[in-house]
Amino acid sequence: MSARAADRGSVYFPRLAAERLDIALCRASSAVARAAEARANETGIGVGQHLVLKMLAAVGPSSQRVLSDELRIDRSVMVGLCDSLEQAGHVRRERDAGDRRAYAVTLTDSGRRLLDRAEDLVPAFLYDTFKDLTPAEREQLSTLLGKLL
Repeated sequence: MSARAADRGSVYFPRLAAERLDIALCRASSAVARAAEARANETGIGVGQHLVLKMLAAVGPSSQRVLSDELRIDRSVMVGLCDSLEQAGHVRRERDAGDRRAYAVTLTDSGRRLLDRAEDLVPAFLYDTFKDLTPAEREQLSTLLGKLL
């Protein structure tokens, strides 16, 4: 490839992203997800597991269905997340008193400690990931994403 063709190619994606917000958002989301997963691996807890523990800490025992629906994680993936968290002793499954056919996933002390360690890393991760945005731009991004979601 000639240097001229390479130069034309290096300006194509920014132009495409400006024309197609869907593509820009998908690429940005992928970049943030990769960074979040890399950071999460430092604590030994994946992003999905972190979200499950965070929700359980906030709302208390929940069924896998509720966790799946609220966190927008596919139900088959949620089973695996809960299985791995249970095997590690971070959650336990108990019969749901309100629905004997269901199980409530409950946060354990071990899970709470793991969540606390993971949460300690979040501010630095957010700063590193969004350091090119001003505080006002971060707030605007949050507002805009909230509208989309």
